[in-house]
Formats: sequence, structure tokens, C-alpha cells
Amino acid sequence: MRAKKSTAVVVVGDFGAREVGERQLLAGTTEASVLVYGRRVPGEVSPGDDRICAADVMATLSLATDLGHGSDFEHGLRSTLFAMRLAQRLDVDQQTASETYYASLLLYIGCTADAHRGAEVFGGSFETLGTYTAPVEYGSPRESFGGLLAGIAPGRAPAVRAAAIARTLPKAARAKPHVFAATCEVACMLSDRLGLPSTVSVLFAHLFARWDGKGEVGDAKGEEIPLPIRIAHVAHDADIQRELGGAEHAADVIRARAGGAFDPAIVARFVEDAPEILALDDDTSAWNAVLASEPGPRLTLEGEAIDRALAAMGDFADLPSPYLVGNSAAVARLASEAARRYGLEATEAITLRRAALVHDLGRVAVPVRIWQKPGPLTPGEWEKVRLHPYHSERVLCHAPVLAAIAPVASAHHERLDGSGYHRGAVSSSLTRPARLLAAADAYHAMTQPRPHREAMAPVQAATTLGAEANAGLLDADAVAAVIEAAGQPAPRLERPAGLTEREAEVVGLLARGLQTKQVARQLGISVKTADRHVQNAYGKIGVSTRAGATLFAMEHGLAGWEDRR
Repeated sequence: MRAKKSTAVVVVGDFGAREVGERQLLAGTTEASVLVYGRRVPGEVSPGDDRICAADVMATLSLATDLGHGSDFEHGLRSTLFAMRLAQRLDVDQQTASETYYASLLLYIGCTADAHRGAEVFGGSFETLGTYTAPVEYGSPRESFGGLLAGIAPGRAPAVRAAAIARTLPKAARAKPHVFAATCEVACMLSDRLGLPSTVSVLFAHLFARWDGKGEVGDAKGEEIPLPIRIAHVAHDADIQRELGGAEHAADVIRARAGGAFDPAIVARFVEDAPEILALDDDTSAWNAVLASEPGPRLTLEGEAIDRALAAMGDFADLPSPYLVGNSAAVARLASEAARRYGLEATEAITLRRAALVHDLGRVAVPVRIWQKPGPLTPGEWEKVRLHPYHSERVLCHAPVLAAIAPVASAHHERLDGSGYHRGAVSSSLTRPARLLAAADAYHAMTQPRPHREAMAPVQAATTLGAEANAGLLDADAVAAVIEAAGQPAPRLERPAGLTEREAEVVGLLARGLQTKQVARQLGISVKTADRHVQNAYGKIGVSTRAGATLFAMEHGLAGWEDRR
């Protein structure tokens, strides 16, 4: 069926408005022209077109940066909404509005850079440090230093705190310039890979600039600091202060910081309308309002640009620990190579690849010290690790286009017998892409060093993975596909219920709706031989009907077996 024709109306004057047709367009229900990296691309759009709104990706990553930065969830979204309301009142031009929008959404995109160094410097205090430093981040140097001191070993005995402060401050002073520089550099690089214009990427070089010139990186001050960053700084601090004491408190704090961290003219405009700028329904997610506030013309990602953006998100998640660097991209490559051997259809393979790129996005919610720990984890630490797929799912599920890959991405630690995490899902609820991702993730993890163990040799990892398949933890055919894709000889895999390879193949064909004669024709054997295999298989798996055999095949990963020979 051809898509219904209509026109996407682009509203450029009021960047608080929404194109009435663009969401329909990107959902594949209209014909119109859209802006892709600033180019207007005409043509009919069908449900299979590979095109998404960039804002969906950016807002998703904003949620992930909240987790990685230790901010209140949706802090980045709320700050962006405030920044856009402030930009309207400042009557900025369209390009400045657009740059303000993306810079605000991604202000903390560099927060995972050198995170392991911060954990080494502050130890256990690093997890709660932001609680003390965030409210004074834009305060005077004295206020900022006081927040830092308060965050070191809080709640401990005075003597213990004094010793911790004496140990930590010299290390912090040495590490600080490197961490701040790395944060800016990584933010610039990641934002460029997300498909944003270079005019946005360069803004992140001024992340730590202050109006008075006393910033941590660079020497920009006053109007040398790009206007979008000056607006974003005020908006982000305003949200923190609003959460602490309401709109009036936020206005008082922001007013006091005029001429220090903030542009006095921006502060004056903010203070004038603070209650309206900060107005929110605290019972409702800011997601929809933020997407509606994106200035036009809206950025759109398509084809390879989508994969590049998702790969950047995966790298963001892998940055906190040197032990995790490159993990997401490597798992995606391995899973994609195995997909053909596993017999996935083209659409399933795309879902798998993209889910693999972002499957570990929730890692950033787990304290870095846990990923770096050389010894056994405590029950509490292990519980945090078990929840990282949950965080991946929660971050991804907000944007419809990413919600489609969330079930696969968040199932990478599930096991067929229900012993995995975070849901404890069983085989019947695990899709083929999810099973393959679990096998690819497990194999790659085995071949990489971790703080508590050395890396396995590929042949040893293949043997171990095969043993997990034989134990009923992983899909045997997914394991075989991954091991073959990794260039290793496939181990001997046992079929469930003692089925032979041929019997497993027959059960898979029956599950796909083939009759005995069709099974015989498909396999090039006689009908009599095919019937014997059917009867032998039924006896081994304890069923007497095709429906029972089909359910068994689904539960044990045999459905579609003939596609994976």
C-alpha cells in the first residue's frame, strides 16, 4: 500500500511549535520533503524507510547522561525546556535557538570521559560527590571548593574526614585539568558523530567557561563564550536550584551569580520571568514538551547516520572504564556477522545490530568503582550490576524508534532457563535477535580482560560458550553462529532432549508449518524416513501433537532451524 500523501508544514518562526506533519512523515504515513542535515529531501516515505528524528536520539542520550553524571533523571530534558523558554525571551535568531537546544540536551555528554580517574581520586565519595558539588558548580570559587570539601567522606568521623581530605585534595588538584579537558574534547567528538552540525560540536569546548573568565578550561570570558552555552549554563543551574528550593530560590541564586559564572543580561531576563520559565507539571515527564520545543528545521538522521549516532551512544557507555572500551562496537560487529549464519531476516539483523550498539547504555548508572573492582562484588554491588540492562531499557523506551530495539538490547544477560537478568526471562519470551545478542555479548566478554580475571583465549571462550549452550543457558544455534563468526571451530553442541541433528532440524521444520511430505522434500529424504524422524522426535520430547512440538521448538530455539544450517 502506498503512503497517504500530505505535506509536512515547517514552522520556523515560533520554535516552541511543532511541525504538524513531520512526526507522521517519519512514521511512514505521509509524503513530504524533510530536512536531512540541512538538505531538503523530497520523496515518498514508506514504513520501511530508514529515517528518524535526531531529537529522539539526542533526548535519549540526555537521559543517559543524567545517569552517568549522577543528575536527577530528566534534568537534561527540563534544562533544555528552560533554555528554550529563555532563548525565546531573549529573541535569539533561529540558528542560535537550534544550537541552544542541542547544547542543552547534551551538556553532560562528556561526563564519562576519564570517569575512572575520578573514581580513583575520590574513592567511595565519588558516587555521591555530585550531591554536594552540583548546587555550587556555578558559584564562586570559594563556594565550589566548599562543595568539594563537603563531598569528601561525608558523614564520617571528623578525624577520618580530615585524613580523607588530606589524601584526596592533592590528587584532585593534579587530575582536575586533565579530567576537564577530556570532558570537553570527548563532548566535541561525540556530538559530531551524532550528526550535529559543526557549529554545535565546537560549543562544547566552552563547557567550563565563566563570564568572569575564571573557568577551568580555556580563557574565554564574557561575550567570547558562545551565546548558546551562556543560556544553557543558566538553564541547567536553574533546574538544580529549582529542585532544591523552588522557582523563587532559583531566581535568587541565579541573580547572585550574575557577573560571575553567568552573563548579567541573560540573568536579568531569566529573573524577570523565572516563575513562567520554570513552570512544570512535576507529575508529568518533560519528554514530549522537550521534543515539541525543538527549533525548525529539525534535524533528521537516516541510513548509516543512524548507526553512527547509535555507535557514539555505545562509546559513551563504554568510556567510564578502560576494561570496557570498544565493547559495544565489538559486540555489534560479532552479532552482525553471526546474524547471517543464524538465518535472521534483514529487518531482524538491523534490529540486532542497532540493539547491540546501545545494549550497555545502562552501564553508566553503575558506579565506576564497581566495574573497576578487582575482587568479588558484594551483594549490593552485584545488584547494581544486575540492573544495568533495566537502565538501558528505561532510557531507550522513551523514543518510539529506539523503543523498538529496547527489548533486544535489554535482554543481553537473559538466559533460556530464566537464570539471567534483569527480568529472569525464559526461553519462550526471548526472540531470536535477543538470543543471538546474548551469545555474542557473552563470547566477547570472555575474550576481554576484566579487573578480576584475565581474558580467555578465543578457543577457550568458544568451548565455554558451547558448554553454556549444552547446559541450556544459551541458544545452541546462536552459539554456533557466534563461534563460527569469531573464526573458531564450533564445539560439539548437544540438542535438547537428546535429539539428533536431523531430528532437531525436523522439529524446526514442523514448527514452521511444513507437513511430513514437505519436510521430506525439503531435506531430500523419503517420506518414510521423515516420518520416522518425526516419531522419534515426538517420543524424545514427550509430545504427541504438532502444536506441542512447535511450542518445544520455540522454547529451545529450534524454530527456524532450517535457516541456520
